[in-house]
Amino acid sequence: MSQQQQPTRYGYAFNFQGDLGAKSVVPVDAAKMQAAETVVLGKTEKGAAASTMQSAAAKNERAGFVGHDQGSDIARDQGVAVSETHVPGRGIITESIGDQVVGKYSAAAPLALPSMAEEGTDGITIGEALEAAGLAAGRKPVDWSDAAAVQAAEIRAAERSSTAPGDVGAAAQSAATLNARTSGSKDKIKLADVLTDASEKLAIDKVATKREAEGVMGAEMRNDPKMTTYPGGVAASVAAAARLNQSDNSRDPD
Repeated sequence: MSQQQQPTRYGYAFNFQGDLGAKSVVPVDAAKMQAAETVVLGKTEKGAAASTMQSAAAKNERAGFVGHDQGSDIARDQGVAVSETHVPGRGIITESIGDQVVGKYSAAAPLALPSMAEEGTDGITIGEALEAAGLAAGRKPVDWSDAAAVQAAEIRAAERSSTAPGDVGAAAQSAATLNARTSGSKDKIKLADVLTDASEKLAIDKVATKREAEGVMGAEMRNDPKMTTYPGGVAASVAAAARLNQSDNSRDPD
């Protein structure tokens, strides 16, 4: 039985050259692309970038070329993205890692949306967006900007003025406090630790809208030293969910 002699690289998997093309396909990048597809498309599309990356990353990991927690510097620093452009009767999906497009295809509109957390809702909820952030940026240590964004998201989901002890927002605040006192990144609490199953942890969930996204983005930026949001993080995921919800509503008949 022949063994895999070299890792599957992005250039081979997606037929392009460049800095990213020379890098091995790795599990963390695949998880980020899966999260991005889930936020924008409502699911992981068969044959799209995430499924291709998951297959290649799994082979590379089994062969010992990459580690389970390994990600590329390009995806870490520049992020992954999935965007949808609407034309009559279909949507054009573009998937990229950093500035490198790894996939572009069309799908019939409307695209499927994930299941809703509340009966009668019609769109991606804040809790589902938080879960997507936990996948896309799950290895990021929780800091003050993350905690503020999670708290803002929870407050808007529950339509109240503060978080309650034991809620996901309180957990994020506690994680940021502990991380500030911890020197080694390895020992810090990560976003995935806080945001996994976030929709189940929220006392009340609601569909993400532009108003909620703006509030979450403002909270994250105000508490970030560089006044920016993190690619694939809490604010970015809620904003992506809000854009998809708004786009879907614009397609609904009167």
